[in-house]
Amino acid sequence: MRIFIAFEGSFEAFDVEAHTSVGAIKQMIKDYFHIPLSEDKQGRWYLELMYAGAALRNSWSLSDVGISFCSTLKCFVKKEDKPTLYVYNAVTQEMMPIMENISLLDKKVSDLRMLVTLRCGFPVSVFCLRTPTGLEMYDCNTLKDYQTDIGTTLRLDVWDGWKEFLMGCLLGQKPKVQHYLSKEGPVLKYQKRVALYIAAFHGHTELTEWALKQGVQPHEAVGVHPYRAWCHEALHTDVSNCPIHAAAEAGQLLILKAFVNCSVLCLECKNAAGQSPLAIASKHQHKDCVLYLLSKMWSTVSFLKLSVPMWIYIKIKQWILRAQSRRCHKSQLGRGRVSGAKVGDTVMVDGFTKPKMTSKSWYKAEDKSWQTAQSKLPPCKQQSSRKPVESLPVSQRDTRKQIFTFPSLVDVKSFSEVRSHQQDNQKKMSAPARKEKHIKNPYLPQVPLPPVSRVDYAHPLFYCPPPRADCLLRSLFTSFSEHSGRTPRENAIYCLAVASAFKEKRWLQQLEIARVLAKRSISNLTVKGGPAKCENYPETVL
Repeated sequence: MRIFIAFEGSFEAFDVEAHTSVGAIKQMIKDYFHIPLSEDKQGRWYLELMYAGAALRNSWSLSDVGISFCSTLKCFVKKEDKPTLYVYNAVTQEMMPIMENISLLDKKVSDLRMLVTLRCGFPVSVFCLRTPTGLEMYDCNTLKDYQTDIGTTLRLDVWDGWKEFLMGCLLGQKPKVQHYLSKEGPVLKYQKRVALYIAAFHGHTELTEWALKQGVQPHEAVGVHPYRAWCHEALHTDVSNCPIHAAAEAGQLLILKAFVNCSVLCLECKNAAGQSPLAIASKHQHKDCVLYLLSKMWSTVSFLKLSVPMWIYIKIKQWILRAQSRRCHKSQLGRGRVSGAKVGDTVMVDGFTKPKMTSKSWYKAEDKSWQTAQSKLPPCKQQSSRKPVESLPVSQRDTRKQIFTFPSLVDVKSFSEVRSHQQDNQKKMSAPARKEKHIKNPYLPQVPLPPVSRVDYAHPLFYCPPPRADCLLRSLFTSFSEHSGRTPRENAIYCLAVASAFKEKRWLQQLEIARVLAKRSISNLTVKGGPAKCENYPETVL
């Protein structure tokens, strides 16, 4: 069979077999055109074949995807950049690739933490980074100091007992966030600021509204955990960032509008680098946010007999707030109140105290303040000597008899009726759950299929195969699900989703490609040692 390869302006013919794999075709193209392909720590150069608008995989054969006589394949040389570092998020249990230049390894840990914040949306004061050996990485050191090389996987750890709370913030689940709040007053205030920051970054309007009602200001800095509030010299510079900066970085227009309506001071709030929300939004190229902030900055504020520009109104309001804060500070000094850590407060010293950022769950954390007195069982009463029942007084014997009275036995007939009724209810309740199991599939938005699968339902009598073939098919599908991780229906949906990438083909041709791929996946499983190595399997058509 002759096919044609189009590569960099040339058009060459190749004689191949119909069952030749795509990987073998790529090797022929590489040898014919003398294409230098290499792979190093930074990335790799590879060939990609395109047919009917879809990229071909190396394991496919030409006949699998409908490549016929005189078909034309397009060949490209592409480069795949490898991540410089990997960061494992202990909260979401996901691996984050850091696609930066190799010069990142010469920078400080604080720079890497800034990049991680832009990826996951966590404030820098919430997490720390650890080496593969578990050593905590401090901001003042460079990545080279920890023998960090290209492709190294670092670990992101958060405060003990905060995993569930942060997961609720990432998902925008207000009840979950409220459930896992701390009982300590300073920590509770800090958690509310963290919740507003994460909600602003990910655009969770409900959680944002709740945090604003709790008194958290969008132009207020997130700050640090109360355990480290006194370590001013060792703190990251981005601890002064506010939720309004997170919304501007992520381009969350609705959150920006809510913050500006809450307080116009957000328009002139500066981050650690001295950038306003307008400068941050323009830096990240969020056009809608830039236009909105510009219109607000150049608006006017009207009073009864006076109208002033917005920037003058903001200056006046800032001056009033500074005067109020100084007055409050003087009153606190007169009362003898001192800010900062007090005797009895928990503090953390880098390298000296026991680490409290190991991503322990809420239930395994050392702080058991969440356990209420009602959840604890009363202590067992131990008696030094046991007296026989006959030696006890009559009143005590009556009391003992009342304590150990058991309920009367239920009639056997009524018990069996109740049991059968419960079993019927369980059968009724399990049917919708079984249907939902087949309906929920990640490929359904791509491939329109009937909403309910008929795989588990009994077939009509005229369609039933012989008993031996039925057993063989059942064992085949069971083994297929165990080895591939997909049910036969899910495998069919997956093959249809793969075949839909051939956009230049008609729908019936895409369906034929999906049928061949599905049949090939089951036949490959049988060849590799499926459920039963039998020579006379019935033909399976999906």
